[in-house]
Amino acid sequence: MGRTLDTRARVTRLLQRAGFDAGADAVDAAARAGFDATLDRVLGEAVDGGVDATPAPRPGPLPPRNAEAREKQKGRGQDRPVGSASDPVRKAYRQALREQREELTVWWLDRMVAVEHPWEEKRTLLWHNHWATSIQKVKSGAAMLQQNETLRRLGGGDFRALARAMVVDPALMVWLDAGGSTAKAPNENLARELMELFVLGVGNYTETDVRQAAAVLTGWTVDRSKNPWEARFRSRRHDPAPRTVVGVKAGFTAQTLVDHLVSLPDSHAHVAARMWRALVSAEKDPDEAALGRVTAAYGKQRDSTAMFRALFTDAAFSDADNVLVKQPVEYVVGSLRALGVRPSELPENVRRQVVIRTLSGLGQVPFAPESVGGWPAGAAWLTTAAAQVRIGFAEALVRQADLSDVERASAGERPELLARKLGTGGWGDATRKALAASAQDPRKVTAIALTAPEHLVLS
Repeated sequence: MGRTLDTRARVTRLLQRAGFDAGADAVDAAARAGFDATLDRVLGEAVDGGVDATPAPRPGPLPPRNAEAREKQKGRGQDRPVGSASDPVRKAYRQALREQREELTVWWLDRMVAVEHPWEEKRTLLWHNHWATSIQKVKSGAAMLQQNETLRRLGGGDFRALARAMVVDPALMVWLDAGGSTAKAPNENLARELMELFVLGVGNYTETDVRQAAAVLTGWTVDRSKNPWEARFRSRRHDPAPRTVVGVKAGFTAQTLVDHLVSLPDSHAHVAARMWRALVSAEKDPDEAALGRVTAAYGKQRDSTAMFRALFTDAAFSDADNVLVKQPVEYVVGSLRALGVRPSELPENVRRQVVIRTLSGLGQVPFAPESVGGWPAGAAWLTTAAAQVRIGFAEALVRQADLSDVERASAGERPELLARKLGTGGWGDATRKALAASAQDPRKVTAIALTAPEHLVLS
């Protein structure tokens, strides 16, 4: 165990990790209130004007991309070779999907920037990474938004309720090819990831368990005629035979299979350990005593909020050595919040440059994780290519931000002002020298602060 953070540093860390930033005014208020009171406020429910100001979009169905649609185009004299770059059906479909993806991304980022109590959005981002699902394969903005709302609505309660909803979530089913799983041809993808990634963890089940669970999950289909899609159970496609899964034989349904898996101690430890790596330390796993405390808080009720509270109050959370590298979404949202820039208020071409291209270049676009395992963590985000993207982001952002407070400050005051504005807690010697050398130019010094090592971590 390294040096323990003092109260101000602890509340700064809490605000950053349970949200996206820790501006000086918020830290000052939290330090006066104390850590425990601040934690109660962070995890508590509250009316949030930022949520009210950012209502979710309602993506409509995508245009058809089938043979019937092509026949209609042909009848209008617009026939093109099927699958060619000039095929109007294909072009219209891709354009509509791209617009839905951007609409969802900008909306969620806008809400993350606007909210006054960011824990709910941060928690939803954590669960999005846990139940990683990508619109690139799902190809439905409405289905992805429906999943996002499920993660937000159920993410603070009983993990069983969340897992029950997710095992028949249409977007996840399509992502893992579960919609066509039948008694004659069970697909193992959802069963495997349910146990390996979502609920149990590697080493806590066997290949036989996967096959047995896959049989249990047969019969569920996705009705794509609805918007958003709906999961439907087709009994004729289901294998009803009793199955033995992780030591228990029963006539499982999808829901009772989830109930069994989430009741296992290995499930409690797996979920707690994944959230530990996201909120406490990506480099040091919890020791036996810490894991025991967190899983005890999670308990037989699988109380997610109690688990998060235990993580935030564990001694390791206050260990000064347990620094986390900001994920790209945390970095971009934190920067936008610090400078008071809302993505939705930017001109479309600027918004695409400042937000969409930045996150794409950094490798983390909401609604589009690269794999079912979610995004990487830690030093994986600190590449040379990423550094160049952050420089471009910082330069573009300062052109859009109101920097009047930086402009009013003297050159000598600007580095400290930016430290408070960005919630870094201070600059190292090398950064301080770089800031001092550029302090005469408000925009340049702010851009340098945005790319400084101290701003790239959750202290």
